[in-house]
Amino acid sequence: MELNRLIDHTLLSPTATSKEIKALCEVALMHNFKAVCVPESFVANAHSILKSSAVEVCTVVGFPLGYSSTEAKRYQAQLAIDQGATEIDMVINQGWMQEASYSKIMDEIALVKETVGSNCLKVILETANLSEDQIRKAAQCVLSGGADFVKTSTGFAARGASIKDIEILHQEIGGKLGIKASGGIKTHEQALAMIKAGATRLGTSNGPALLAP
Repeated sequence: MELNRLIDHTLLSPTATSKEIKALCEVALMHNFKAVCVPESFVANAHSILKSSAVEVCTVVGFPLGYSSTEAKRYQAQLAIDQGATEIDMVINQGWMQEASYSKIMDEIALVKETVGSNCLKVILETANLSEDQIRKAAQCVLSGGADFVKTSTGFAARGASIKDIEILHQEIGGKLGIKASGGIKTHEQALAMIKAGATRLGTSNGPALLAP
């Protein structure tokens, strides 16, 4: 297993600077991580540094709360792709999830995927705000909507990914969609535990620390 190729090295702090984004990208190049995940306003910066490498540029849409309109999410995704992003992490509409408006959720995912096209679409569920049954239902919505990954967390909720979250997602859509664990993953041991539970991608601001025991 090439652990480095499962890591999205991430900087989504509201105070992130271009200098910090450049440093993030340089670390990602050094370790040949799968991707960097950066705010949309820094996608062009990251692309200019990484364009000749195997490191993908990922950004977030409807982040971190998820209640942007579908039209806004589509527009944001298109802008990001036009600037060089190849992966989009979109926050699910959490209010729709709470009221069980599953058809709205599936339709929104399908429309954003239409915009994203062959690029990778990950849908952030924010598992901290969901019951186990809701996690299962949300995962099925992501599958039905045609996205490529489910992702646990924004990193801005009460907690990040748990082993239980990943086990539930693996039971529900393992082998059908990618599973990205994110939020609070800071050590090599945590990374291995998430992968054992079923994660196929890890979002972390601590990329290098995940590589070494």
